[in-house]
Amino acid sequence: MTSSRTILTNARLVDPASGREGPGAVLIAGETIADVAWGALPAHPEGASVIDCGGAVVAPGLVDMRAFVGEPGAEHRETLGTLSEAAAVGGVTTVVCMPDTNPVVDDPAIVDYILRRARDTAIVRIHPAAALTKGLHGEELTEFGLLGEAGAIAFTDGVKPVTNARVMRRALLYARDLDALLINHCEEPTLVGDGVMNEGEFASRLGLLGIPREAETIALERDMRLVRLARGRYHAALISCADSVEIVARAKDAGLAVTCGVSINNLTLNENDIGDYRTFLRLSPPLRHEDDRQAVIEALAEGAIDVIVSDHNPQDVETKRLPFAEAANGALGIETMLSAALRLYHAGRIDLPRLLRAMSTRPAEILGLPGGRLAAGAPADLIVFDPDMPYVLDKRDLRSRSKNSPFDEARLEGRVLRTFVAGRCVHTLADA
Repeated sequence: MTSSRTILTNARLVDPASGREGPGAVLIAGETIADVAWGALPAHPEGASVIDCGGAVVAPGLVDMRAFVGEPGAEHRETLGTLSEAAAVGGVTTVVCMPDTNPVVDDPAIVDYILRRARDTAIVRIHPAAALTKGLHGEELTEFGLLGEAGAIAFTDGVKPVTNARVMRRALLYARDLDALLINHCEEPTLVGDGVMNEGEFASRLGLLGIPREAETIALERDMRLVRLARGRYHAALISCADSVEIVARAKDAGLAVTCGVSINNLTLNENDIGDYRTFLRLSPPLRHEDDRQAVIEALAEGAIDVIVSDHNPQDVETKRLPFAEAANGALGIETMLSAALRLYHAGRIDLPRLLRAMSTRPAEILGLPGGRLAAGAPADLIVFDPDMPYVLDKRDLRSRSKNSPFDEARLEGRVLRTFVAGRCVHTLADA
């Protein structure tokens, strides 16, 4: 594993960038992919380590565009080190961290701190997203130029939507001039109110206040009109219903620089999974009706939805072991994102190259990163996984400091056997 050259043989190669899939081998040299041999072995350099994949899938490492971390300020929930360990177990080689920390990531010095801490403690690639507005208050724009120079990869207020239309318009204009990416959490707070789950019959039966789909679609529709006005690059962090899919599709058809993501939770779970007030499933956006879940699956398969994100949001016991209406929003996701997404593959809803494209190639393209490709010269950020390996998730095995997984005790299929970052193996499943 420590050799500067490693050959992954007897593999099922999947390149989501080209859509190509088939048997073959990959040669890693240093930090990059030296050769990809489809249906054959690459040249075998003397002294190279050989790993027999036993027919497992070899694909580019996953790129997660939305993960929350406690460091700095709430290390009891998650640190950059524990986040990266959980990411490696889940096959995620690149993580974009949200700015909802204490202090908020709205100053170049804090961006630099996170990057230095990541270099010292993380085993995967960490890219901080900086705050769009100072203090996440939605009133005054941060210094996009200085933050970008410091290493911020995008600008967002995390779980807080920018509700002031004038501020959002100015942000889009500013971002356009700098070719920066804005990410917004589409939600109208006055419509959310005290709501805690999707509005509908099930919420009424549970006696819980609901959140209408319009809380999402009104905010999204406003942003699409502002993008048309300002022509900046815009990414809708999370969409969760059929109406939102239509809004984004119209904007793309109009030629706007718009992309969107969907949480793994909204792809694989619906409001009925809340069951008997399971607080690990109190989320933002909330789990929707099954019809909406089917709509976003279809949109993903057709390419209308660009990326799948974990929406990893660790919460401690004190904020989750409460009545449902009082619990905090958020769930773990980075360690189980691939396994949960493979439910769609096993159900025949989406093929493996397209599924992996939404978790590797497409987010890398949106962020301007070189990953997401299985090709010579690409970074050797790779995963080896068995899509058919079954297991039952035990929260005690999770690498995250928090344990609020919506898939606790769930039966899942698909485990990552090995994870490589810059050619170095950072995770190996026991007995793999």
